[in-house]
Amino acid sequence: MTQLSRIKLAPKALLQLGIRQLGLYALYQLGIRTGHYRRLLNRKLITLDRLSNARQFDIQPCLSSLPDRVFLLEQIGEEVVHLYNEADEIVNGFVRLFGGQPVPLVLSISDKLEDWTRYENKATLINNQDIKYLWESGRLGWACKLAMAYHLSKDEHYAETYWHTIERFLTSNPPYLGPHWSSAQEVAIRLVALAYTLQVFAQSKYTTSDRLESIAKTIVVHAERIPPTLVYSRSQNNNHLITEALGLYTASALLPDHPLAHRWHTLGWRWLRYAFRTQISTDGTYNQHSTNYHRLMLQAALWMYAVHENSFTNEPFPFEVISLIEASTRWIWKLIDPETGRVPNLGHNDGAYILPLTVCPYHDYRPVVHAATRLFLHTQLTPKGPWDDMTAWLGPKLDQSTREVGIAHLRQIQPMDEISMLPPFVIQNLKNGSWATLRVAVYHSRPAHADQLHLDLWWRGLNLAQDAGTYLYNSTPPWENSLTSTHVHNTVVVDGRETMQRAGRFLYLDWAQARILSYQHSADGNLESLTAEHNGYRKFGVIHQRQVTALADGHWEIIDRLYGTPDHPHTACLHWLLPDWSYEIKDSSKDIVNPVCEIRTHSPYGWITLKAGISSPGGFRPTSHPIAMKLIRAGTLLVGNGPVSPITGWTAPTYGDKIPALACIIEITNVLPIEIKSEWFLPNES
Repeated sequence: MTQLSRIKLAPKALLQLGIRQLGLYALYQLGIRTGHYRRLLNRKLITLDRLSNARQFDIQPCLSSLPDRVFLLEQIGEEVVHLYNEADEIVNGFVRLFGGQPVPLVLSISDKLEDWTRYENKATLINNQDIKYLWESGRLGWACKLAMAYHLSKDEHYAETYWHTIERFLTSNPPYLGPHWSSAQEVAIRLVALAYTLQVFAQSKYTTSDRLESIAKTIVVHAERIPPTLVYSRSQNNNHLITEALGLYTASALLPDHPLAHRWHTLGWRWLRYAFRTQISTDGTYNQHSTNYHRLMLQAALWMYAVHENSFTNEPFPFEVISLIEASTRWIWKLIDPETGRVPNLGHNDGAYILPLTVCPYHDYRPVVHAATRLFLHTQLTPKGPWDDMTAWLGPKLDQSTREVGIAHLRQIQPMDEISMLPPFVIQNLKNGSWATLRVAVYHSRPAHADQLHLDLWWRGLNLAQDAGTYLYNSTPPWENSLTSTHVHNTVVVDGRETMQRAGRFLYLDWAQARILSYQHSADGNLESLTAEHNGYRKFGVIHQRQVTALADGHWEIIDRLYGTPDHPHTACLHWLLPDWSYEIKDSSKDIVNPVCEIRTHSPYGWITLKAGISSPGGFRPTSHPIAMKLIRAGTLLVGNGPVSPITGWTAPTYGDKIPALACIIEITNVLPIEIKSEWFLPNES
């Protein structure tokens, strides 16, 4: 985007985002550009060095206790092998970033380090990669894996590797120099990981008094990096503010006798309470509109509560905050696939997993949700499994709980008719256990993706109609956070337009708002039909309405209607993103009486059929080519004609990992109204 375009958008951004948010951001940029933060932190280093030389400060534990080793091993069972294998990879110098395949653990850059402000907003690529790859190593998720493996095995090789690698990291990244210090959020996440791992490795012979003295100084330097730029995280009021406040809160528990601890605690506790109060809606929706960031927020809540119960029990925990966290736990609970623990890849997915205290893979959300329901809802989820290991680390200790613990299945948090009309909206098909979720958002904070009325469809652990995800924030075109687009979501694009105005890599303006029009429950209270609409095409007089119905015979019907003034033809493109399976095509699009397109894909459990076409041919006034179909895989056209976007036909399961998918696009040109019916037929399991 050119500088002129930014200037033109500035008044609109000011109006839609608010003067407070933009004012705080402008203040942050002023501090960067004038060198204020650089000078301030360099002066702090002198003061901190004087304090450290005057007195030694002892590190205190943040958790009340560590889980019983024998109990945890029994709970995890055979899955512990995966943890040991991953820990052994780290010993050998390899790490799984964002839950991916092993890659070399890179902790620093080869270039000469400059002041951290030199990397802010400019150095999005480091070592010819997105800076997040380097940051992910600096978040010390790998150290958490070593700590878990050490606690369960007592293998001192893990402790030895931990200390050698931590010391290598600190030596190669001196305070406030280089990209590892450019984001206060990265610093704060590192602080939390240090707090956890130090408590575990306190049992090791490699944890010497000299090392503890040195790491105490490191904690202070990390904590002092956060306050000067809190103005930035306040301007964002998202996961940045939560994690940075959490870092300060944690530092004050680690070093309670330090002269600066009271200030850290005051700031951390103030902004934690503020963040949870303002970022979670009463219905449980998190303001970043992302399942991944929703999980990060819940992890932060689990750690915050654990630290509070160990270090600050005399300080009242706000009931309002607990109530909001309870609602957010119910929100994410509804979206978990019971067979796999996966969730729809909604919104930004940057691979964040700040405390991966589980043997389960990255995409399994059950560890966090089981721990949150146990702690905040006083409910024990079933079925039990290795995913309960995070509960052992961060949940309430069973022998200390004085409250009665309820038992609930993953989909039975409370009677469905009480929560089915709260977001997220999940429709169940009781015939075959398939389920769908329809994206119906009312935005009070910045949208992440242009995904109104996007539909995810799941069956037997398979994501049949899927969200493309994120892939990369920082890259060369066309991969600079491009999968936010309406064009790659399972919804309808009108006249090639986005539903919201893209104003930056992370910014949409002219927010599309959606609303529920009608719904229908089954006898047991499950939602089985839902109709909603959004106003993202209001500027050119079009309203998109979508009706989703789970039919009694097991198949699904989705009807998309476009309303408006019938003054000229519009082109509607319906997009479905399917798994990369073998396929068969039946094209009846040239049938004027009943134009329809059909694709069959071969799943592990049989053929899945998707039919899509004009649903009201009687009232349809066709153009010369009323309906056409494209099938695109990995940016390559397989079926049909016309231009193809290189971002079409991909899905990104997690950050930095994109894999081919089948994008089925049905295109209809006609005057309004336009009505398109899609039908999904699953294998007959009778």
